Amino acid sequence: MAWHHAAVSDERITRGMEHQLADLRRTLGRDERPLGWKLGFGTEGAMKSLGIDAPLVGHLVPAARLESGAVVDISNWGSPKLEPEVVARVGENGEIAAIGAAIELVDPDTGVRDPQEVLEANIFQRHVLLGPVTEGGDPADARLSVLVNGAEAASAEDVTEATGDLDGLVKHVAETLKAAGAELERGDMVICGSIVPALDVAPGDTVEVRLPPHGSLTVSFE
Repeated sequence: MAWHHAAVSDERITRGMEHQLADLRRTLGRDERPLGWKLGFGTEGAMKSLGIDAPLVGHLVPAARLESGAVVDISNWGSPKLEPEVVARVGENGEIAAIGAAIELVDPDTGVRDPQEVLEANIFQRHVLLGPVTEGGDPADARLSVLVNGAEAASAEDVTEATGDLDGLVKHVAETLKAAGAELERGDMVICGSIVPALDVAPGDTVEVRLPPHGSLTVSFE
């Protein structure tokens, strides 16, 4: 899957990224860096629904990070969803240096179909869990299995089938940020979009995301 990187010249994207990055600057401490970046609405169907031709880019902040085993109160969320993802750590020259398992928790407003509004809402990001990363890991070796309350609810043999090539995704993040006056830096973590359609979750659920040989993550909800 390839994208037309001219998408970053879309005025809706430009305005949305300006707003989002201004919010990010206000959120972070003076010397604090974002934890990293996220990609969303990257499947062909999702891009078509928003009238875009490349995934949207959002940000991750340290305060939103949870550790594996966390319990999350979603009782006041409108539409809680869990996305199993691959996280890529950016290397010296913008390449992918390592990969691992990730979980993103989102609370999307299903009525929003304007990409500017989606970007201003940081693509509905609420929390992220990042597992240990494997130096030089190859996504072709990874397999996904998602267990909800002990029963397999989703799986994938090819973890890039829905999202596209991870190198291309990270390059797209770099180009999008550059167009918005920001920069992808060494050590940044990039979560690359949901490997399978987002899973609905409810209070009482426990979800385990397995991404062998790159580890697993668990999160519970109340």
